[in-house]
Amino acid sequence: MKPEKINRVKGTKDILPPAAALWREVEEVAREVFELYNFHEIRFPVFEKTEVFSKSIGDTSDIVEKEMYTFTDRGGESLTLRPEGTASVVRAFVENSLFNRPGVKKFYYMGPMFRAERPQAGRFRQFHQIGAEVFGTDDPSADAELILALLDFFEALNITGLELKLNSLGCPVCRPAYRDELASFLKSRIGSLCESCQRRVDKNPFRALDCKSKGCKQAVSDAPSIDRFLCGECKDSFQSVQNLLKDAGVSVTLDPRLVRGLDYYSRTAFEVTSSRLGAQDAVAGGGRYNSLVEQFGGPPTPAIGFALGMERLLTLVDAPENEPAPDAFLVAVGGEAEKEIFQLARRLRRDGFMVERGFGGGNLNNRMKKADKSGARFAVIIGDDEIANASATIKDLIKGTQKQVGLDEIPKTLEDDLLAPIEEQSEE
Repeated sequence: MKPEKINRVKGTKDILPPAAALWREVEEVAREVFELYNFHEIRFPVFEKTEVFSKSIGDTSDIVEKEMYTFTDRGGESLTLRPEGTASVVRAFVENSLFNRPGVKKFYYMGPMFRAERPQAGRFRQFHQIGAEVFGTDDPSADAELILALLDFFEALNITGLELKLNSLGCPVCRPAYRDELASFLKSRIGSLCESCQRRVDKNPFRALDCKSKGCKQAVSDAPSIDRFLCGECKDSFQSVQNLLKDAGVSVTLDPRLVRGLDYYSRTAFEVTSSRLGAQDAVAGGGRYNSLVEQFGGPPTPAIGFALGMERLLTLVDAPENEPAPDAFLVAVGGEAEKEIFQLARRLRRDGFMVERGFGGGNLNNRMKKADKSGARFAVIIGDDEIANASATIKDLIKGTQKQVGLDEIPKTLEDDLLAPIEEQSEE
């Protein structure tokens, strides 16, 4: 009886070639851009103590209420697969006393996150994020510079047609008054709100502004906005961020309804959106969280960060149609040639060439068919005659031309021919 096929878990995705090569390319671009801004990579566990997320994200958020993958380990401790990255970075920042390092501390990260939500286009239960965090300064220029790093990343990927939305969420001084007025407004529309938002009106009315329910969106369309409540310091900070971005040539859309879906944000909040993504149009988002380090037992430390979803991002990046092809396919004819080809493949790979060789025997015709199917530019052929002459035949699989070179000349010949335009290569 044939064994039953085992399929992947719903809401997950296999990343196969050639798509995996694009993922790696995007990640390398992220590293290059963020390190120009003096960010350093940080890696943290895939699972954490549940309180890392419940105390930071907020127990009224959808993530904590119904989306976290939480389990009890053998020791009876509640653990959770990370649903986002910032809380883990802050936990690592405090636990490892990174606040004792001099100056402003900048970190970036990338990797899988987990949320038990309904899978849909660009959204999975295991998804991937790239994020960056800045610790140790409340200077508005840090906010603007972080946003510029994000926009430079998108520019390096040749992504266009993006919109930067900006808002201020106020601070503990000015936000309570706004919270009270918003709660009163929502109570007047309570019948139009979804069940979750009705439950949160008293405890966290800001959630209604971020709710994706059609009824809630309509109900809050004329809700009071926070810009009328900002204190002097928050207004000055927000204006400084706008001015710096404007001076850098960045177009900004002010959105007084923009809130982030996590409890720890204050002051600057931002999103980058794309009309190409449909209703779920956010590519990246972030904001300032000046009190979160203290919540984790660290010293008062202002901070700001962002995260972007790789799956959504990659829908905006041109994907390669084919897997990268080898530079050369090595063809052996005869037992001694097989030994030579095996060693030659190792030498060429150490010289930086992508090399494949034939497996499983067969005559020269069959092996050349394998070389053609591999997509390689050149075939390097070694048989009894070549062994006797310490040489190899290099065949251009695009032009059909070939030439004989000494074994020690193979790397230089391949390098020269791979770099030269096809029409300029010598024919023999």
